[in-house]
Amino acid sequence: MNTTQSSTIPTVKLLINGEFVESRTTEWRDVVNPATQQVLARVPMATAEEVDAAVAAARKAFESWRKTPIGARARIFLKYQQLIRENMKEVAAILTAEQGKTLPDAEGDVFRGLEVVEHAANIGTLQLGGLANNVATGVDTYTLLQPIGVCAGITPFNFPAMIPLWMFPMAIACGNTFVLKPSEQDPLSTMRLVELAIEAGIPAGVLNVVHGAVDVVNGICDHPDIKAVSFVGSTRVGTHVYNRASLAGKRAQCMMGAKNHVVVLPDAHKEQTLNALAGAGFGAAGQRCMASSVVVFVGEAAQWLPELVERARALKVNAGHEAGTDVGPVISRAARARILELIEAGVQEGATLELDGRAPQVLGYADGNFVAPTLFSGVKPGMRIYDEEIFGPVLCTLAVDSLDEAIALINANPNGNGTGVFTQSGAAARKFQEEIDVGQVGINVPIPVPVPLFSFTGSRASKLGDLGPYGQQVVLFYTQTKTVTARWFDDGVVAPVNTTISLK
Repeated sequence: MNTTQSSTIPTVKLLINGEFVESRTTEWRDVVNPATQQVLARVPMATAEEVDAAVAAARKAFESWRKTPIGARARIFLKYQQLIRENMKEVAAILTAEQGKTLPDAEGDVFRGLEVVEHAANIGTLQLGGLANNVATGVDTYTLLQPIGVCAGITPFNFPAMIPLWMFPMAIACGNTFVLKPSEQDPLSTMRLVELAIEAGIPAGVLNVVHGAVDVVNGICDHPDIKAVSFVGSTRVGTHVYNRASLAGKRAQCMMGAKNHVVVLPDAHKEQTLNALAGAGFGAAGQRCMASSVVVFVGEAAQWLPELVERARALKVNAGHEAGTDVGPVISRAARARILELIEAGVQEGATLELDGRAPQVLGYADGNFVAPTLFSGVKPGMRIYDEEIFGPVLCTLAVDSLDEAIALINANPNGNGTGVFTQSGAAARKFQEEIDVGQVGINVPIPVPVPLFSFTGSRASKLGDLGPYGQQVVLFYTQTKTVTARWFDDGVVAPVNTTISLK
């Protein structure tokens, strides 16, 4: 942590009431390229006064933004998606420099967020109420989905484009105003997307950005003028955010940790399945909450293990901007140290280390936070590598005798973010989708993150709050349902006194 600014290193700005402003804080942290350790920028830990100013700007802007016609809101997001498309490669390059993922994966990060922006432009259809005509004599009842006020989002380091774009476009399209707190580890690509949002026409105060760590998170959870908080990140922090925000009377949705199992049946298409497992287990260096981190081989499929090891061994480890890279560095020195410690724990607890990626030699990037693909077999519940989310390029595998045994194993795990099954049997796939107790299920799809027509639906220990991000569910999260019952009498009609509860 650094407490002084350097005149040669750029600073990350706050966005308050439409202005990008320098923080007055005395506490700054470095934004570091994980492949080189180059300091890219300094990010401020915003003061309590700056958080208050951002919320005050959002509260003031809500007065007029909530009344802005729905078409005017939609047109901003039509413009915004165009700007994101035009600047996608620039945003991806910034993202790769600060986060480490490969350039193609960074473009995918931006694109999956862009899909939500496109969906936000359809807010006129998504935010429809309903009407029942003549529910009693001359009486109509109808519902309005109205914005709730100032909302806030707290986003993680692993998807600095996609996840902010899950949050503020849908909230703002619904007529709310927003305070965003990006990850302090890689805020630069998020800020570039924020600049484009302002360019697209989001008015002053409707979108605000503050940076920081635990104090800013707590300030958001506690602030009386914030009505809803959306969070994506670790289970430890997400549980804290949900409890603290809920105690302060806010709506909260927290998408948290995972241990995603993929079941491989012997009748699966072998080559497609092995390729999918290698990509989903080691892509983004395993730093995805929807990564396929546990492979459950059923019966004879266990014989495929050596070929999976060879696919993992063939993946190219290098800096994310280098052509042909499959696995970039992990986000920080601390993250690398934790991953290495968990790999060692797996060895000590008796799992078989089929592929050891702890000491890769990456030419030209000796200081990078690299861990090469690592693969264990014989993993069991109770081992740390099974019980904990590793969040690195480490794939755990185990073998069971039947699909029933695989389903029981997955349902016994506390997490419920995602799961998948690889099979060519429709009956087996249907049995799996019906009996599995996990929010997002893939059938021959290893990372079943829904498109924005639907909502992200993790469950159990992976999610707190009953409504997921983006899609139709989040429109309900970001709006208040108001029910109106109206009666109009013809001129000259006088209703008698009615002392009962029924309409007459």
